[in-house]
Amino acid sequence: MAKDNHSAVAEFVLSGLTDNAALQAVLFGVFLLIYLVTVAGNLGLIVLIQVSPQLHTPMYFFLSHLAFVDFYGTSTITPNTLVNCLREIKSVPFYACATQVCCFITFSVWELSMLSVMAYDRYVAICNPLLYAALMPRSLCIQIVTSSYVYGLAVGLVQAVATFRMTFCDSNVVNQFYCDDVPLIALACSETRVKELMLFIIAGLNIFCSLITVLISYVYIVFAILRIRSAEGRHKAFSTCASHVFSITIYYGTLSFMYLQPKSNHSLDKDKFTSVFYAVVIPMLNPLIYSLQNQEVKNAMKKIIRRCIVVISGQFC
Repeated sequence: MAKDNHSAVAEFVLSGLTDNAALQAVLFGVFLLIYLVTVAGNLGLIVLIQVSPQLHTPMYFFLSHLAFVDFYGTSTITPNTLVNCLREIKSVPFYACATQVCCFITFSVWELSMLSVMAYDRYVAICNPLLYAALMPRSLCIQIVTSSYVYGLAVGLVQAVATFRMTFCDSNVVNQFYCDDVPLIALACSETRVKELMLFIIAGLNIFCSLITVLISYVYIVFAILRIRSAEGRHKAFSTCASHVFSITIYYGTLSFMYLQPKSNHSLDKDKFTSVFYAVVIPMLNPLIYSLQNQEVKNAMKKIIRRCIVVISGQFC
């Protein structure tokens, strides 16, 4: 039966964000600028962490993987969106759509994992500073990241297979600017209760477990910071955590809004613009939130710039 389902729809057509040609041209310019900033910010952060010995700590190890996840996530969506802004008919082959669904769900799970791991890392660093190196050895960090990647890929594959085993026969127009689970479920003309339950339970458990990890970590962090006698020390600790709290609030809020609403409350048109924020904008914001306000990262950037100036000036002398 699954094979017959596949032959019913050979491709999907994305509705995009707007039908207005002039507005599509504007969106192309905006999305292109955001994508270039995202790629430069995240890849630049990865390179900076790799070449700066002072940033070879668990905190920046996880931050470099968060940057990779953001680069991967936006690259599964934005390039195709840019192409579609220039096309009248935004068609996507069946298996390309399935691949995009798998990749984007994988990205979402990876993002949740990295955010919760970074919260735990901050808990260990602030609450157990003397044991930090012993509690977070590099081997453990590698195991945590590898496990997150394997789990995220498994979730993406399972969800994508469940989605594309459904029958699509009445319409192939996806009310979204990329292939996404929720609008695809709305197109199915076969039974969708199992898939909807899978989506709700798996997404709910991932968000809940990740959020609980973050909340518990920050409860301990807040109590630890309040015990710091130095006002300057408390301010530094709070400012370090504030950027992380701001980032996770935005991400968890938008993801919950997209996937944890009852079906009766869903508006696919509203979801489209919400998804622009977490799929395109947040990956651009994360390098700014986590690094440009971090003094250690700024100092590492200054050292790299000085080295480049010395090398360039030496070549011309």
